[in-house]
Amino acid sequence: MEQFKLDRINELARKAKAEGLTEAEKAEQQTLRAEYIAAYRKSLRAQLENMVLVDEDGNERTLKSKKQ
Repeated sequence: MEQFKLDRINELARKAKAEGLTEAEKAEQQTLRAEYIAAYRKSLRAQLENMVLVDEDGNERTLKSKKQ
């Protein structure tokens, strides 16, 4: 996710606490948060897919998805 979008999320959060948001700003905030969560999940999934477990015997195996 681009840095300017993260900055905008933080700016909207500060404004919401200080003075409140307009309906358009609330919609923008929800859209940006959804995009942030999707990017976070994608990043986490990629990290888990690249993770390798090593047992006591030195055998390497990858993590398997429970959805299989």
